[in-house]
Amino acid sequence: KIAKKTRKTLNVGQSSPSGHVMRDSMTLCIERETLLDGRNGTIPQSASKSFAMNMFKGKISTSQVFPFPSVLNEDQSQFLRELVGPCEKFFEEVNDPAKNDVLEKVEDHTLEGLKEMGAFGLQVPADLGGVGLINTQYARLVEIVGMHDLGVGITLGAHQSIGFKGILLFGNQQQKVKYLPKLASGETMAAYCLTEPTSGSDAASIRTNAVPSPCGKYYILNGSKIWISNGGLAEIFTVFAKTPVQDKRTGEVKEKITAFIVERSFGGVTSGPPEKKMGIKASNTAEVYFENVHVPAECVLGELGGGFKVAMNILNNGRFGMAAALSGTMKGVLTKAVDHAANRTQFGHKIHTFGSIQEKIARMAMLQYVTESMAYMISGNMDSGATDFQIEAAISKIFASEAAWTVADECIQIMGGMGFMKEPGVERVMRDLRIFRIFEGTNDILRLFVALNGFQNAGNQLKSLQKALKNPIGNASLLAGEITKRAKRSVRYCRQSVMSKIFVYLRKMIITVKAIEQFGVVIEEQLLKHGKKIIDEQFVLKRVADIAIDLYAMVVVLSRASRALSQGQASAQHEKMLCETWCIQAHDRIMQEIKFLKSGTSKQVFKNLRAISSAVVENGGMVNPNPLGF
Repeated sequence: KIAKKTRKTLNVGQSSPSGHVMRDSMTLCIERETLLDGRNGTIPQSASKSFAMNMFKGKISTSQVFPFPSVLNEDQSQFLRELVGPCEKFFEEVNDPAKNDVLEKVEDHTLEGLKEMGAFGLQVPADLGGVGLINTQYARLVEIVGMHDLGVGITLGAHQSIGFKGILLFGNQQQKVKYLPKLASGETMAAYCLTEPTSGSDAASIRTNAVPSPCGKYYILNGSKIWISNGGLAEIFTVFAKTPVQDKRTGEVKEKITAFIVERSFGGVTSGPPEKKMGIKASNTAEVYFENVHVPAECVLGELGGGFKVAMNILNNGRFGMAAALSGTMKGVLTKAVDHAANRTQFGHKIHTFGSIQEKIARMAMLQYVTESMAYMISGNMDSGATDFQIEAAISKIFASEAAWTVADECIQIMGGMGFMKEPGVERVMRDLRIFRIFEGTNDILRLFVALNGFQNAGNQLKSLQKALKNPIGNASLLAGEITKRAKRSVRYCRQSVMSKIFVYLRKMIITVKAIEQFGVVIEEQLLKHGKKIIDEQFVLKRVADIAIDLYAMVVVLSRASRALSQGQASAQHEKMLCETWCIQAHDRIMQEIKFLKSGTSKQVFKNLRAISSAVVENGGMVNPNPLGF
């Protein structure tokens, strides 16, 4: 019913929320030998409009961050309003998250209701049976799902965020017409199959293989995949396997990853029993086996040997949706915390009047505000045609998953013993949340992705200094002078560009610009110090990524609060306080990290950390004895 109404919408977005238990490889995105020479295909070599890319050079590209995006036209806004009400009502009155958790499955009548609502094909074009939402509309509905039941969210997300997202992004017209209508209606379910027993974050090490038949009409697929969301329910799988590919230039045959559309009906596709998990128990997670599966050649998704590109684009295009979903989760959890704090009396006072509780609630509100701002900033960028947003999307996933965990933890702390009990439901939310820091790329790997992508982009701007970089000691004075000149060139540009766009009441937040300028200098200093070996300096990369995350968060809330103030919104002064407080504290964290990276003590700390870890690993546990001596 909804799908018919959506023919009014203009276009189909290309993003979706998280929805699978897997670890993707980012280690291949930055190749050791190409860190500074710009040949890596993941980094656009033209002038980037990405804020995150440019901040690694100490500059601000304002086009994607100011003003805060407003992409919905009147028809799209009205259509979204028509969807939001029924969606909220469904999750409040029909879906039972506690029962789903106990049953370890989404109840059948809930699934049928979701199918009737069109929830299985939110971004599928209307002419193919879907709802046809753009990214910003989609983010709003995902936020509602995340507020009520992450288990259902994973079921829906594993299906459309990643399960058949490859068909939307890379499928040819025949593939789209064949598969999308039934997938959009929920008649068939989809799953994304990348992770294997021996290949998690290192996706290049997968062993599943697909060998072309002598006649060339099909591929013979063999292998297994683990931790596949919807693995036991899906009829359609996006499967990644190694295939022999001939190099057109040299004639040499190499094994490369190829993406395939695989139907359970092909035969030889089986799945194991549902996995027992800490959280998201309502979602089906199972191992999937492929034994001599005959996959027609026309089921290759994208280019032969181009599977890594397919896999990474599916993930990059969907990460903002996790921020949207988890911003909803945080809203729901914060509401429970506030309700308890407003009604609980201790020592003759409501506990919300105590400073320690006030600080917790304020920090929870800030984390939600930043996460929500990131989600709609990136979805708005994508709907406006941006193509260079992979760092921002990764940042939003890292930030959202860690912020939501903190908010849930603080909610339990505010509620005390009541929060630890099963009935209020926060313990279930916390169990559900734990996986979000692992799947869609572990946060540890994504931090390396953020830092190394930024370093490469900054390195590409130093081509005129590449000879000097090869001998940094012999050319120290030249390089030091160049850094100073580059920093001075960036100052005026950054300040004028940003100050003209920040609302007058927020202009004292010039500390954001100053932090970006100093960040750019630190990046160049680290490049001069380590060169291509920066890829091995994970202690440095982790801290650089943390700075980048804080910087992006500062600019996003500055943009959103500026819009609220300039439009005179009722919440403007509240948003101003959220923004100011976040920026002041984030700036302090950034300056502390920059000072540490510049100091000589960092080298000793990193050396000690390596030695402590090695000793503990070698000993199989703690090295020091019990203080009692026995």
